Amino acid sequence: MAANCEMCNNFVYDDEDECYVCDMNLDEDDMVKFLTGTFSDCPFYQSGDEYLVVRHQM
Repeated sequence: MAANCEMCNNFVYDDEDECYVCDMNLDEDDMVKFLTGTFSDCPFYQSGDEYLVVRHQM
């Protein structure tokens, strides 16, 4: 699965910092990839599409 942070359930708005952040505890290597935008396959990606299962069943 390709990394698309904007569609991920773990990409949440942080009121304190007033920006979107990844809610997962990333290790140092993953954090560098996240900050530089070089994630090719995010191991923490969870689809934010609630209807994905329904479309699959059709």
